[in-house]
Amino acid sequence: MLFYLALVAVSLIFFWVGRRFSYWKQLGVPYVEASFPFGNLKGMNKRHLGYIAQDLYVKLKSTGKKFGGTFFFVSPTALILDLDFAKDVFVKDFQYFHDRGVYCNEKADPITAHLVTMSGTRWKNLRTKLTPTFTSGKMKMMFPTIVGVAEEFRKGLLVEAEAGGEVEMKEFLARFTTDVIGTCAFGLECNSLKDPDAEFRRMGKKALTLSTMDFLRRILTVTFKDVAMKFNVRLSNPDVANFFMNAVRETVEYREKNKIQRNDFMDLLIRMKNAEPIEGGVRPAPTRSPQQCEFSTRGFDRSKRTHC
Repeated sequence: MLFYLALVAVSLIFFWVGRRFSYWKQLGVPYVEASFPFGNLKGMNKRHLGYIAQDLYVKLKSTGKKFGGTFFFVSPTALILDLDFAKDVFVKDFQYFHDRGVYCNEKADPITAHLVTMSGTRWKNLRTKLTPTFTSGKMKMMFPTIVGVAEEFRKGLLVEAEAGGEVEMKEFLARFTTDVIGTCAFGLECNSLKDPDAEFRRMGKKALTLSTMDFLRRILTVTFKDVAMKFNVRLSNPDVANFFMNAVRETVEYREKNKIQRNDFMDLLIRMKNAEPIEGGVRPAPTRSPQQCEFSTRGFDRSKRTHC
């Protein structure tokens, strides 16, 4: 009996996967053939997603269409191929495309509730609040802070050069990026340039390191998002999430208690929080920690790759 039930279950899964992978074909959209379970992301554990996307773009660009079909695991995903069409998506028709469809469980995993993952009204309201913090003028305010870290980077290089040994530039630049993000986003002196084992550096590494179970959870949240929501699947590492949440809370409390102001990202978000209207005698709780965590992990990954 169990054998037949398992056979039926496997057959239904194959049928469902086949239907998903025929999505673009049924619509008459050019697409790249996919395979289960990775779709068009095969090899993503060895290659950066950007290189995989570039390969897919090259394959589909020759069709002459404005967009093509790909599969993010088993989820159909459109890949834009035309610059004018991209402008329509990001500007003219943006109201139809702002939701990214990314898993976000604010209740079970609050650190994931940031601008990249939110959708609908919550995303719109948060974007409206955060957009003014990223003007060119306010970004320039952070420049002296970055210059200060760059000076420490220069001194560190001189010390290594005088020692006459080899310098692992990838690691050294990663520590520089860690100090810049820690200073600008969290208002913390991370000192990872002087101490490679600094706590902020260790947590940054931990946030970007995925175990096999982490990878499987990500597949689940992409493929069966509703199921993941029902079972409160958590993507973030609890230690990392608690570290960032505590770092933000303690920094905010210290600055407000001692009336400290700095021209950094944290200062801009504190001002934004204090400018919000008070409802029922209570000021709304800010969504700072997720923004800082996203700023840290994504900013670290992209900045490090740019430097290298």
